[in-house]
Amino acid sequence: MPYQNCHLCPHACSVNRAEGQIGRCGMTAHLKVARVSLHLWEEPPISGKNGSGTVFFSGCPLSCVYCQNRVISHGGKGEYYTEDQLVSAFFSLKDQGAHNINLVTATHFLPTVISALKTAKSQGLDLPIVYNTSGYETVDSLRLLEGLVDIYLTDLRYMRSDTAKAYSSAPDYPEVAKSAIAEMVRQAGKPIFDSEGIMQKGVIVRLLLLPSHLIEAKMALRYLWRTYHSDIYFSLMSQYTPISGMQPPLDRPVTEAEYRSFLSEAVSLGITQAFT
Repeated sequence: MPYQNCHLCPHACSVNRAEGQIGRCGMTAHLKVARVSLHLWEEPPISGKNGSGTVFFSGCPLSCVYCQNRVISHGGKGEYYTEDQLVSAFFSLKDQGAHNINLVTATHFLPTVISALKTAKSQGLDLPIVYNTSGYETVDSLRLLEGLVDIYLTDLRYMRSDTAKAYSSAPDYPEVAKSAIAEMVRQAGKPIFDSEGIMQKGVIVRLLLLPSHLIEAKMALRYLWRTYHSDIYFSLMSQYTPISGMQPPLDRPVTEAEYRSFLSEAVSLGITQAFT
């Protein structure tokens, strides 16, 4: 069982989560869910008019110093679910009119989530499945999702290992995320939308601009455009919000001038498939 010698995320901490040991993600193998709800604030082709059917999993493989959801990611907030309860949650969201099922930070519960998806699909779940991730994924884990996930909604947070180490305790993040995105694009293919503009297949890469990190954000933008062109959509995000106690340069929001310069870079590259 994968939880017994856990290598689900790139940390490969090897603990026996099946016996109650806690991994780098902060979780044992006991599935824990922080929130199940319709979400209207994802990118437009994900949320649509009715909302995305989000399932927020407790815990996280990364330790981002600026995390806005730390009560979920490392605070232990959530309720324990059985696999059957997770399947029921998928159908509850469908009954509420969700455009898709959106799995938020599911990496460390992947074996249970995969089993639940297979069960739900066998019972008639026909919504697109969105895998919503930080991008810190192993290719081996992603390959377990082939044929189950339709849309990858991923971050590319850093292009420099020193930044990744300082802010997320993951110096290998840049190379890991690049490999992960390549696998996501291989699986999902070019973007496909229905008649209402709701994404059915494809990859959206989120680039969160951090204060005083404009050069690195532009590096990520250029890398993605050079590598994938119109095979992906870009989400250019300005909503970084400092939490109490942050040290410079993360102690302030992104300035309007920084974000304008970020958007200008996208325009100069010829990017049109983007959300701002």
